[in-house]
Amino acid sequence: MGRFAVISLTDRAAARVRDIVADREGAAGIRVSVKKGGCAGMEYAVDLVTDPNPKDDHVERDGVHVWVAPEAALYLLGTEMDFEATTLRTGFVFNNPNQTSACGCGESVELKPADLKALAEARARA
Repeated sequence: MGRFAVISLTDRAAARVRDIVADREGAAGIRVSVKKGGCAGMEYAVDLVTDPNPKDDHVERDGVHVWVAPEAALYLLGTEMDFEATTLRTGFVFNNPNQTSACGCGESVELKPADLKALAEARARA
């Protein structure tokens, strides 16, 4: 059975992470977390990782590394991370089944935590 992953990456997201890491010396990948903020209550945060936290969930795709903050795992379980470049915005997009709503600008979201039991069972199967 494959390794458990809190989130998955599209080809575009993996390519963008690869570009980000290639441009920054000492970078190992990125870290995804959620923070309180914005008009809908929560925002996704993406930060560069130089020294991975062993407590984070680790996702690898095609040699690209993404870590997920432990406190964000319940909110991100089952999320597909994509990357889009349009005339209005360029950035990572999170297709999250735990998202209940988003603000008009799309910068903040309302998230419900996934079932803790489902997360524990998924990790146990990995």
